[in-house]
Amino acid sequence: MEHPILFLVKLFELIGLGDFAHHYPHVIYTWFVMIILIVFGFFATKGISMIPTGWQNVFETIIGGLEEFTVDITGEDGRRFFPILATVFMYIFVCNLIGLMPGLLPPTANLNTTLSIAIPIFIMTHVIGVMTHGPKYIKQFTGPIWWLAPLMLVLETIGHLARIMSLSIRLFGNMMGKELVLSILFMLAGAFFAPFPMLVLGLLVCFIQAFVFYLLSTMYFTLALEEAH
Repeated sequence: MEHPILFLVKLFELIGLGDFAHHYPHVIYTWFVMIILIVFGFFATKGISMIPTGWQNVFETIIGGLEEFTVDITGEDGRRFFPILATVFMYIFVCNLIGLMPGLLPPTANLNTTLSIAIPIFIMTHVIGVMTHGPKYIKQFTGPIWWLAPLMLVLETIGHLARIMSLSIRLFGNMMGKELVLSILFMLAGAFFAPFPMLVLGLLVCFIQAFVFYLLSTMYFTLALEEAH
């Protein structure tokens, strides 16, 4: 989907990087989201006090709630991996959110971006499994019956690889769909503020999709932590 005006693309045109900007707008807006998170993180951690105020209070509320939710699912072992999960949630949520603003493109509406998040989660899942169980982690792929091990290995491998597609395509499809619907409504009835209810719904979609990705990632980590049955 093409936005009529993408502010950062226009900015890159002014500095002579227009070709790159037009071919890879999702990369530019990914950098933009990273800058946003770094700046907000800086202000949230600047002058940390025992009694949180301002951005520190906002971040502590979000992080504290996510951490409790994660530990409820994974157990205490999940605390080690919570920073990864929290970072993924906030990154995806902000990527989704900027798409609601005119002139900004959500990086998650591009499959390359969602794959770049799903693949590290996939790799980290198995790193956690090996760290927790050592060589015995292979039992999660071979099953409890030795003579079915070759078949189970193939099936489990396919199932685990499918997680990459599940995570990436679900997020990409929902965000692209939201962008298309909002664009059509703005073109048809933008002057009458008809898209406003869709913007509210879009905000809900942004949160839900970030939370679903985070929840699925948490479940995959939990399965890697469990003993094979």
